[in-house]
Amino acid sequence: MIVTITLNPCIDKSTTAEKLFPEAKLRCSSMINEPGGGGINVSKALKKLGETATAVFPAGGHNGEMLKGLLKKEDIPFYALPAAHETRENWVILETQTNNQYRLTFPGENTNEETLQQVITKLKELKPEIIVASGSLPPGLPVNAFAQIAHTAKQLNSHYVLDTSGEALRAAADVGVFLLKPNLSELSRLIGKDKLNDEEVNEAANEIIQKGYAEAVAVSLGAGGALLVTGHFRERVIAPSVKKQSTVGAGDSMVAGMVYQLHKGKTFSEMIRLGVSCGTAATMNPGTQLFNPSDVYRLYEEINLQSGKAVTAPVS
Repeated sequence: MIVTITLNPCIDKSTTAEKLFPEAKLRCSSMINEPGGGGINVSKALKKLGETATAVFPAGGHNGEMLKGLLKKEDIPFYALPAAHETRENWVILETQTNNQYRLTFPGENTNEETLQQVITKLKELKPEIIVASGSLPPGLPVNAFAQIAHTAKQLNSHYVLDTSGEALRAAADVGVFLLKPNLSELSRLIGKDKLNDEEVNEAANEIIQKGYAEAVAVSLGAGGALLVTGHFRERVIAPSVKKQSTVGAGDSMVAGMVYQLHKGKTFSEMIRLGVSCGTAATMNPGTQLFNPSDVYRLYEEINLQSGKAVTAPVS
């Protein structure tokens, strides 16, 4: 069983306008509402790949009811834990004249620690083989929220995959997880550096492994693809060249691709290649849409042709 955790879920609202001007009435296209937040996006992406992942998240107010309704419409299983506050919303506006995308992300309302304990209780009840936590922490939750989930994952002997940032990432890394997915700036901060050049990325990822922060590190390199490093394996995958429309959901799509392969018992090589394929395919669609599976598998074939066959043993 795969469970995704979203501590700061949202309604993603997307629209288009020909040109953005200050102090002017802008004529926009009809608003599209979609269920969002890191873990929820991972559940949505896994469903596109044909895999079921149960989403666990707090939900409150009108937006919380809308979020549940949207997930039911997409036939995604979930446990919505009651929250006293209104679930947040984020906005994406595409300026059609320039193809520039404007992303307005809001912090969410204060969340009490009781909500986190409800999440942990639900995890103990479900006992999933894989736990995926992705996204930001809402105001009010302690910085060690993802670290508390890491302790729970160890108790359950679950593979814990984490995609977050800042002090929340540091606190969870100190406990140790199965897979971390930092970008370059997050990787730099984890090892105490201001920034890393391309030649230092391998060494930094190895340092993360040696410190026991994770068993595997997938470093997101944006248009440059990704690097996956373990104690016995390393592979850099270059992202195929595509026409980019939006980067919203690309990181969560990459996580979904890796988790899909992990759940299927595939190799680390197959994990990172499908992860990059999913992340790249997600950039080909506008707004908050994720990927088309046909694009994913076409890109996956392209990556395999460029990189050669997978050679590592299956992940245990």
